[in-house]
Amino acid sequence: MIDLHVHSTFSDGTLTPTALVAKARAMGLRALALTDHDCTAGLPEFLDAAASAGRGADPRFTGIAGVEISAEVSPGTLHMLGYHIEPGHPGLEDVLRRIREGRESRNHQILAKLNGLGISLRWEEVAAFAGTDVVGRPHFAQALLSKGYVASRQEAFDRYLAKGKPAYTDRLRFSPADSIAAIRGAGGLPVLAHPFTLKLEPAALKSAVKELADAGLQGIEVYYPEHAPAQVRQYGELAGAFGLVATGGSDFHGGNNPAIEMGRGFGSLDVPDEVVDALERRRGASAARR
Repeated sequence: MIDLHVHSTFSDGTLTPTALVAKARAMGLRALALTDHDCTAGLPEFLDAAASAGRGADPRFTGIAGVEISAEVSPGTLHMLGYHIEPGHPGLEDVLRRIREGRESRNHQILAKLNGLGISLRWEEVAAFAGTDVVGRPHFAQALLSKGYVASRQEAFDRYLAKGKPAYTDRLRFSPADSIAAIRGAGGLPVLAHPFTLKLEPAALKSAVKELADAGLQGIEVYYPEHAPAQVRQYGELAGAFGLVATGGSDFHGGNNPAIEMGRGFGSLDVPDEVVDALERRRGASAARR
């Protein structure tokens, strides 16, 4: 069992990188990828913990340095996962810094919109829910819940924070091609996350994936908690059609989404162990071409 999509306190998760590794080991996972949103600051701690685990009782355990980049797309949203990236790579870090700066500006606009809706909320109250200085919409949702404006975090998104809702504000995003280039420039393998969020019909999604593959996409997230069996088949067929690695992960956020368990999603997620080896082979082939 493996999980190639988890988040830590360095973005919008509730467990530290070290705690994520400990949980993965306790569950018997063979591999774990830390894929924080637009941030690699947790990778040194994560890789140290993973290396220690690999020297321990189960030397097969692998920690994969990753990231999840938000890219510009319409009509839905597109997230680009990057695996086996070089932590601290200057080009990638510059892209991520610019994205985070755009998020910070967006956060203050969200706060102003919420205040304009009659919601008494201060920046300090929102930031208190962030594990690091990277504040995101989940922290606004927690703040709204704590002050009684909503009955759940999901309601906060449904009423205020989701795309098209009164407090939603867009932010700086790079194009999918630019995101792919940034990941590949850092020695990584770009993978399209949860394709259903693009909100494209099958023919349009196939066209979009072909365009991404032509730009250097290396994989597509086939196995994901919210993918119905028909979607798993559809995305698997796209992977085969364009020579992409079929990856998967839980999108684990800890207490910020307690319904999703690491490695198991809603209970039935099962990402094949062979995906790790497939990524390693693709990584080696990419390095040989450079």
